[in-house]
Amino acid sequence: MREPGSIHQKVIPVYSDETIENIREACRIGRKVLDAAHRAIAIGVTCDDIDVIVHEATIEEDAYPSPLNYYDFPKSVCTSVNEVICHGIPDLRPLENGDIVNVDVSVLKRGVNSDLNETYLVGECDEKSKHLVKNAYLSLKAAVAMLKPNVMYRDIGKAIAGHAESQGLSVVRSYCGHGVGENFHCKPNVPHYKNNKAVGITKPGHIFTIEPMINMGTWQDVTWPD
Repeated sequence: MREPGSIHQKVIPVYSDETIENIREACRIGRKVLDAAHRAIAIGVTCDDIDVIVHEATIEEDAYPSPLNYYDFPKSVCTSVNEVICHGIPDLRPLENGDIVNVDVSVLKRGVNSDLNETYLVGECDEKSKHLVKNAYLSLKAAVAMLKPNVMYRDIGKAIAGHAESQGLSVVRSYCGHGVGENFHCKPNVPHYKNNKAVGITKPGHIFTIEPMINMGTWQDVTWPD
């Protein structure tokens, strides 16, 4: 089923045990691929280099890199450096000492997708960058800690913002977590900021991402032309 026409763009899917196990396998592969990208990150390495590593590691697992050709996205991974919030396109700029880079890996295996990412420090980063990366992670942990059946999706953002804002950081509002599985992106929407209007309650069989995007300074963003 084509993603834009899927009923799961309107209704949160509830997956069977068999499909959940297939998604777990896609997640295990995604973790291996992300670890391979992490090992390659160093001063002087380009994000194009990382893209090649991610592509080859995914194919070795008899899987497909979900971002490649997704709505014409030209690469197999998203690499977002410094001020790029998400969905950065790998290019030939060498990583520099003090950069931070988010690597966002998604793989398709047995007809289902996984989606996971981490942000890495390149060389010696300043304390503000370390503070940002650490507390983005801790805001994710705060959200995961509250998960159980019958949690309102809108409350997940409250947990994230509660931690991030206590650390003098802001939460991006233009992008959110999402359902993942038979579709790369589907319901539910999982905003990361407080006082959002997300619809729905967590139920057994729901599978979704939580991927807080945390900024120094303002939460507002601009969209680059690419």
